[in-house]
This record gives sequence, structure tokens and C-alpha cells, in this order.
Amino acid sequence: MITHRGGCHCGRVRFEVTAPAKIEVTDCNCSICSKAGYLHLIVPAERFKHVSGAEVLTTYTFNTGTAKHRFCSVCGVKSFYVPRSHPDGFSVNARCLDAGTVEAMSVVETNGREWEKQYPKGRGAYT
Repeated sequence: MITHRGGCHCGRVRFEVTAPAKIEVTDCNCSICSKAGYLHLIVPAERFKHVSGAEVLTTYTFNTGTAKHRFCSVCGVKSFYVPRSHPDGFSVNARCLDAGTVEAMSVVETNGREWEKQYPKGRGAYT
């Protein structure tokens, strides 16, 4: 496990996440992820640290309201959020990680359009 750093486009929102150097991410086809091109690196809360930019974050919710989509109000980028599949953890957008620490990334397709079928127990496993 190593520390990856990242943030939004304008740099106001910054975070750190502890994960392997070789990461597995999911590419979800749900309505919001597919439009945003979000690649999920999902971690438990204790492996995520919000470093800066809390004052510029805005939250968007829909459907069940469980997921807390956090966007930078300056540049509009969602670099991390609390996902419905892991309400006690975080999903980091792998596209928002700084260069230099990810040795390899494999992408797994996820059927978020049929969320209940993808997560029949109401949540997924951590990587």
C-alpha cells in the first residue's frame, strides 16, 4: 500500500488515498458515471484523507440520496464522493490521481444501470 495524491482541475480540492501501486478501478455505466467518465477506486474511509478545499465543495444527491456526489464549485470536477455501494467509504476518481504513483491500472466494467442486480446485498466489496 502506498499514498496516492490527487485533486480537482483547479487544484483547490486535494485528497490522499492509501491503495496499492497497481490498482483495479470500475467503469460504471449508470446515468451519472457514464456521462462524467468517472473511474472508481473505492476505499474504506480510513484509507481516505480530504486534505484541502472543503469550503469549495458542493453536494449533489438523487434517487435514494445515499450517494453524496461532491463537486468542486470552482471547476466542476468530482474527484471523490461517498458512493451508494459503499456509504461508509469513498470512491476516488482514478482520473484525478496525480501522475507518478500508479504503476498499473486495470478497468472492470460495472453495470450501474441495473444497480440492484449489480449489488444484490446493497453494497459492494472493498478493493
